[in-house]
Parts: sequence; structure tokens; C-alpha cells
Amino acid sequence: MSIRSTKNVLLKKIRQVFGPGLITGASDDDPSGIATYSQAGTLFGLNTLWTAVFTFPLMAALQEMCARIGLVTKKGLIGTIKAFYPRWLVVCIVLVSFTAIVLNIGADLAGMGAVANMLIPSIPSSVFSTCIGLFLSYYIIVLPYAKIAFYLKWFCLSLLCYIIVPFLTKQDWHQVLKSTFVPHIIWNKQYLLIVIGILGTTISPYLFFWQTSMEVEEMEEKKLIVDKKIIHEMQTDVKTGIFFSNLVFFFIILSTGTVLHSSGIKEIQTVDQAALALKPLAGKLTYLLFAVGVLGTGMLAIPVLAGSVSYMVSEAFSWKEGLNKKFGEAKGFYFIMILSILIAMSINFTGVSPVKALVVTAIIYGLTAPLIIFVILLVSNNKKIMGDYTNGRWSNILGATSLLLMIAAGIMLLIIS
Repeated sequence: MSIRSTKNVLLKKIRQVFGPGLITGASDDDPSGIATYSQAGTLFGLNTLWTAVFTFPLMAALQEMCARIGLVTKKGLIGTIKAFYPRWLVVCIVLVSFTAIVLNIGADLAGMGAVANMLIPSIPSSVFSTCIGLFLSYYIIVLPYAKIAFYLKWFCLSLLCYIIVPFLTKQDWHQVLKSTFVPHIIWNKQYLLIVIGILGTTISPYLFFWQTSMEVEEMEEKKLIVDKKIIHEMQTDVKTGIFFSNLVFFFIILSTGTVLHSSGIKEIQTVDQAALALKPLAGKLTYLLFAVGVLGTGMLAIPVLAGSVSYMVSEAFSWKEGLNKKFGEAKGFYFIMILSILIAMSINFTGVSPVKALVVTAIIYGLTAPLIIFVILLVSNNKKIMGDYTNGRWSNILGATSLLLMIAAGIMLLIIS
């Protein structure tokens, strides 16, 4: 076998491993997630580690429902809701989600600009953010997303440094295990606020829309027919992606909790302070590694975020949609993607701290997610829509737990505000 043939086989296998679920999981650890998890570790040490384990089954169950809806209905989430439920519900979901997702894009761009500014201080972060936004807008149109994602997702490997750091510093592993499996809740506003932020950035509504639509595109591209084997493969893909996402999330909290919090740093005001968590491992390369992680995940996540907005709006207005379509085949779809990025770029000129903006965005998700989760449960339990593929008992238990938890978190936030 020639070198070129070997390379092609290897690339094909890698593409097969990185399915929609893994792409979704990787994009969940965007700059918003990195900032929120770093804040949690810095503020409360190991006291929020339990959230990484606790949220895994909840997020995996919700993403599996979304993926199953896409496979069975061959429609995106909004398209399915539009076909079977009142129009006012579609309008409500699109309006609320559009606002939150655009804020998320803007916050991610601001965070990416901040870490790029660490590397080249002579160029303002707002200039970097604007250039990144324009760069992504251009290449979203020119290149298919699958090709962009294939290369950019390798930047996410820098996040694995967070997994290594705790093993290179002195750890009380008994305390780590206790904090992981025995929740310690601090009943004050700041703690509850950060937990809501973690829930919001982990159980992110944009991922629901993205997962559903990506399964539809996978089916169309591969001409799949839904059966138990396809459902099982999807479930494995989703669980793997969410596991990877939560593993990175766990070690970001562990790293910042043991390095920053233990060193007396009690709050992160800027993104470069979070990079200090890597210093025991990388020394002078710390900022570079952290920047690569934030920039890589941001460049992966922003097309996912913008794509989610486009799928929602396109399905609401019955426009042609799909990242595999050329611009001329789906002008409305691509116009919404570009518009969402351009609107988001305006956040760069408000003077808001990138880290604060990222955490606030995560909190907004925590408050708006209950409506989306409720609708997902309705759809995935509707036999007229799902046929033989409605939710099982555990899917409903985990879904209902997620819904009640997000509602309770939102109520608590309103009470303590």
C-alpha cells in the first residue's frame, strides 16, 4: 500500500471516529466553558468537582434524545416542533435562543481576542476578535464545515494539558475523590451563581439544535435507514462525546482549584489568569498552550453556534438549509450565520470583561434551558412523531431531572438576586 493510500485510509478512520456526538462534545468546551470552569475552581477549589460527574448522564440523555429526534423525523428540532406544535412555541424558542446564542458567540469572540492579545500585546483584543469573526465568516461560506472541523478540532488536544497538570503537583487524592462523588453545597449567592453557570454552559441549548440537525445531515449524506443498529451507534457516539467534554471540564476545575485557589487566588478577572493553572507543566509555554486551546475550541464552537442559529431560523421559515450546501443553494441559511457573527462582534466594543461576559452567557443558558428541555421531552415521548423510538424510562427520568434542576436553579437565582 502506498503512503498516500495509507494516509487516506487513516484520515477516513479518523473521520469515522469523530462523529456528530464527538464534535458536539468538543464544541461544548468552548471559551465560555473554559472560563466558567476556571472560575469555579478558582473561587471554590474542589467544591464544584461533583458537577462534572452529576451533569454527565443528564447531558448525555438530552443529547441522545435530540439525536434520536433527528434520525427518526429527518428534521431539525425547530422543524419538528413547527410540524406538530403551535407556531407561538416556535417563535418563542427561536427568539429566546437566538438572543442567548448570539451573546455566546460575542462572548467567545471576546475571549479569543483576549488570549490572542496575550501573545501579541501590541494589537488590541478587539482587533483580534474582529479579525477572527471576519475570518470565520469568510471560510464558513468558502469551505464545508466538515473540512474546517477536521483540522480545527486538533487544537482541542491542548486542553488535555489540564488532565496532566494535577498529576505533576501534590494532590490529596482522597479529598479529590470525596469532592467528586460527595457534593458539597455552599449556600450563598456566589456559589449558586457559579453552579447555575456550570449547568448553563454544560447543558447548552444550542447543542440541542446542532445535534438534531447534524444527525439529519449524516443520514442524508450516508443515505441511512433508521434501525436499532443506527440508534445504538448514535448513542455510543453521543456518550463518547459528552464523556470527553465532561472529562476536560472536570480537570479544568481540578487544575484551577489546586493551583490557583490553593495559591490564594480567589477570582479570575482576565483570561490570562486562568492560564496560570498550566504553569507547573509548561512554564513559559503556558500562555501559548492555553491560547491554542481557547482559540482552537472557539474556532470550532463559533461555527457550531452560528450554525445552530441558522438551522433554527431556516426551519422556522422553511428555507433551504445545510452546511454541506453551497452558498448559492442556501443563501438565507448562510446569511443568518454571517449576520449572527457580525451582531456578536459588536460586543467587542462594549468594554465588558471577556471572562465576565462568558460567565453571564452561561448563566443566561441556565435560565432559558428549561423551556427547550421541556419541548424535547414532549417531542421524544410523542408516538405520533417518534413511532417505536420514544423515550425509555431512564431517558425520561434523566430528562425530567434536568428540567426540574434547571427550573430550581433559575428560581434560586431570582430569589437571591
